[in-house]
Amino acid sequence: MNSAGKPAGIEIRSASADGVAALDRAIAILDAFTTADRSLSLSEIAARTGLYKSTILRLANSLLRGQLLERLDDGRYRIGPASFRLGALYQRSVVAVDILLPIMRDLCELSWESVAFYVRSGDVRTCLYRVESKHPIRYTIREGDVLPLLVGSGGRVLAAFSGQPGEPYETIRKTCNCLAIGDRDPQTAGVSAPVFGPGRVLLGALTLAGPSTRVDTAFLRRMRRPLLEAAARATRAFGEDASMLDEAAREAAVQTDMASPGAVIRSRRRSRIISTPLRNDR
Repeated sequence: MNSAGKPAGIEIRSASADGVAALDRAIAILDAFTTADRSLSLSEIAARTGLYKSTILRLANSLLRGQLLERLDDGRYRIGPASFRLGALYQRSVVAVDILLPIMRDLCELSWESVAFYVRSGDVRTCLYRVESKHPIRYTIREGDVLPLLVGSGGRVLAAFSGQPGEPYETIRKTCNCLAIGDRDPQTAGVSAPVFGPGRVLLGALTLAGPSTRVDTAFLRRMRRPLLEAAARATRAFGEDASMLDEAAREAAVQTDMASPGAVIRSRRRSRIISTPLRNDR
């Protein structure tokens, strides 16, 4: 509850030299909508924002005039067409490399291992971007290289979030990550997480990998949280909600602290694919 006795919902930023409180509250009304909402009632908006209904009604009139909101015949509200136009303008202005490379460089700087971004191309995957490890000994994948889809942590993440049935894909969808050792190449190991765009469209897989002589299971488990946080950061930058990845990052941190053994699946080549389920099967 806030100081006015209303539910604590979306945080209302205080007025500053660059904005006014009314604008902050109007933004909070728009932020109350999620991808799961077709429409919201006045009471639902009030519960999510912590604003008084009278305040919402006053600000909603301005949002209606700007077509950022629409009022339906039953009195409920939905996001208006001007919001779609602004979203389309944002999408056209976004260049993937400008979003991904700074995030990948940060992850490489933290881990000292190579970071790559893979996209699916039919039954294979392509390395779209890559930041090299700081170690003199590293595994070598070049931008533009084509790899199998159903081996390696990056390929398995792409397959999982493209609807591949069965295990380990069900577990990967629950945990939002895949840790693989010797799956594609006996000498390499890696951990991957998905990156999404608007409408939760799968854009690709972010992968941290290196030689298995140096990059062992313990190291990759420690890297799951920063990898998932990087994937969440990229997903938000592309305009999609990243709460699922944020939750997976928190779970990964807890499992690392608990030294959770995870689920180990052994392939015919005795490689290991590890993806630890969320607690309470969430």
